[in-house]
Amino acid sequence: MTGIRLTLAALVAGALTLTAVPASAAEAGITDEVTMTLGKDGTLHVVEKITGASGGLKRTFITRTRYDDTTDRVYEISNVKGGTLDGDVLTVTSETVEYDVKGAVTSSGGVEELRWFAVNGWNQPVTKATVRVDGPGQVQNLSCFAGELTSAIGCTSASMDHSATRADFEQENLAPGQALTVVVGYPEGSSDGQPIFDKRFSLAAAFTLDAVTGGALAGLLVLLLGGVALLYWTRGRDARVAGHESDAAAPVQNGHFSPPDGVRPGQIGTLVDEQADVVDVTATIVDLAVRGYLRIDEQPRETYDAPDWMLVKMPNAPVNALLPYERALYDAVFDGRDAVLLSQLSGSFAAHLGKVRDALYADVVRQGWFARRPDTERTRWTTIGVVLIGVGLVATVALAWFTTYGLLGLAVVIAGGALAAGGQYMPAKTAKGSAALAHTLAFRQYLLSGELGEVPEQHRVELFSRYLPYAVIFDGVEHWSRVVASVTGNGHQADNLYWYHGPAEWDLSKFAGSMRTFTTTTSGAISASRQFRSL
Repeated sequence: MTGIRLTLAALVAGALTLTAVPASAAEAGITDEVTMTLGKDGTLHVVEKITGASGGLKRTFITRTRYDDTTDRVYEISNVKGGTLDGDVLTVTSETVEYDVKGAVTSSGGVEELRWFAVNGWNQPVTKATVRVDGPGQVQNLSCFAGELTSAIGCTSASMDHSATRADFEQENLAPGQALTVVVGYPEGSSDGQPIFDKRFSLAAAFTLDAVTGGALAGLLVLLLGGVALLYWTRGRDARVAGHESDAAAPVQNGHFSPPDGVRPGQIGTLVDEQADVVDVTATIVDLAVRGYLRIDEQPRETYDAPDWMLVKMPNAPVNALLPYERALYDAVFDGRDAVLLSQLSGSFAAHLGKVRDALYADVVRQGWFARRPDTERTRWTTIGVVLIGVGLVATVALAWFTTYGLLGLAVVIAGGALAAGGQYMPAKTAKGSAALAHTLAFRQYLLSGELGEVPEQHRVELFSRYLPYAVIFDGVEHWSRVVASVTGNGHQADNLYWYHGPAEWDLSKFAGSMRTFTTTTSGAISASRQFRSL
């Protein structure tokens, strides 16, 4: 019985021994023998002999630490042997690793201090680490710290030889990722080493407001005020001429209509807001009807039908007498047809609209009202502003990243934005254009005042119809439609205008509503979106 018990005990002891071996192997780590030599040029040369590694051995160097609120201290690693360095990660391929470090030396309190993370960032435990440091002078002081990077706990041992030219450090049982930091002081001037500093990026620092950036912002303010003054001069010149020439001749003389300076509705619209837009084209269509080039026939419809109109080409109309932009519009509307429904223009006419607008812009230049096409002038200045915004954005990013002068780039962005927005006001009228604008504004005041004066009854339909296209430009369609309807007809069903025909059961009492709907529908038909004007 006693023999059996001894045998069982031996078996249990053997089993425990077998299971303990793998556990010990799992807890084993590497041994790191580090030799560091500080040269006269301040470069630290490091040689590490590593034993006991299992599997892929990697080390993550500490190459950047916080120095103060705005600055980092940088350590540059180069000339790596025995491994490959990818960023801050070293993959070990040999038992001996060598590399150089710059930026590990700094002067402080009359002492040149070497500080380096001799052992750190290993992906395996370090069972034992020894560090030997040789330098260009006698050791003045030494210290070491072990554990986490911010640890203040000293290492296992730190000493120097009897001649004080070599320092030795030792540390046991460092967990993966932990560090052994050594600090050795030498007499000041022992080497030419200097710390390497790098400004840490922060929005507050990147956009510092100081004398330089403040001066730049002040300069920008002067620039913007100068731009406003320039815009006032170009736009205010028109206003001053308008003030001196506001008394225009009456548009009705001897029973005949004569608009100020012979300006037609589409021209007025482009002159007033310096844009050839959809309303100008709509007014021109009405003007062509009133002048006998086409007739507008309102189509009969049921209660829920969409309204529609037939535009009918008038025979023997002197189309060769039309201005280029009017002829472009006339040809685009009929396109070889004698009549066309307004609904048929929807979608298809938009392709012709650009040509009509180009002809209108060319016309106002040919009239001598603008030195250059207003759209070209706006585009040029707006493009310059957009380019300046782009340059400012690139400059802001670069200045903010590399310096503290980010505000200078923002100043360029703001200036570009102001120029892009101000580009809409850059087109300036000539003296002739300013005078025409003054007479146009006087005509607008006359038109909307309701003081029609003494107009012979036989001329009223034609004269007041001639006013209507201008009322489209001045947003007075409904008012003038009622004026036209009140001239004749008196509500009789047979009443029609020579240029506008209604369906059966229609009379002039409905003309105002019909005309309002026609102008709105026309603007929608010839363009995807209606553009409104402000005077």
